[in-house]
Amino acid sequence: MASDKLFYWLFQNQPDRIVSLLTDLPVDAGGYQFSAPVLKEREYRLDGLFLPPADRPELPAVILEAQMAADPGFFMRLYAETARLLQQQAVTRNWRVVVICPSRQLNFGDPSPVIEFLEQRVQWLELLPSRQAANAPLLLQALGLLIQAEDQVAAAAAELRLKAAGTALASDLSDVITAIFISRFSGRSIQEVCTLGGVTIEDFSQSVAYKEIFGLGEARGEARGEARGEARGKAEGEAIVILRLLQRRCGPISAATTARIQALPLEQLEALAEALLDFSGPADLAAWLK
Repeated sequence: MASDKLFYWLFQNQPDRIVSLLTDLPVDAGGYQFSAPVLKEREYRLDGLFLPPADRPELPAVILEAQMAADPGFFMRLYAETARLLQQQAVTRNWRVVVICPSRQLNFGDPSPVIEFLEQRVQWLELLPSRQAANAPLLLQALGLLIQAEDQVAAAAAELRLKAAGTALASDLSDVITAIFISRFSGRSIQEVCTLGGVTIEDFSQSVAYKEIFGLGEARGEARGEARGEARGKAEGEAIVILRLLQRRCGPISAATTARIQALPLEQLEALAEALLDFSGPADLAAWLK
């Protein structure tokens, strides 16, 4: 599950999403700037740093860490990363650490060496429904889809969309849910992800999350319109999409390579669609085809 990429997308373009998760902030809190700084020496990378507007000194800087599995070294690493950030960057004295995790009862190590830090500076956002309040923010409830049983996620997503229907949150929450499904089920076919998420392929391919996380939405949407005829079939439509994306990544594709890609079976086309996200030039394509 590519949760790091998900959380970066979640907050990169809309840093103030963090405000909806921190319910003790003032109702007019906002204007945060998000980054994911690399800390020097051991190259620690924080999951997120939210700095408030310069004219709102009463708002805290927020250091984000998403920890989705037990890790006996987590408490000490969190403490070390936080200290390194405070040493290297101009963070105000008003700061807190927010940890997103399934449950704080997971084995994160012995808290006693850093107990003051954990009690005074760390706020926990737990994703297990049993660990959430009944009135938990919808965004926090949506993030719970990351760990919910697979046979329950479709119904849970539908219930969340129903709760948000008719509100200003509806569109944004739908994009967040799509992003979660992309992240959690990244190894599945698009059809499987749509079935799990309870959305159509067309709605899925047009979502902001799909376009911004993978940069595929526009191209896939265009290709799908060209490939609707039953005679072409799913494999031909996939090949059209992949060839357009490869031209963006690798430049012009030769006729021989085009024919070779068009001849690939659907399973290999889907594998190529995932692999090309990491291509930086024609050499990567040639290596993959070998």
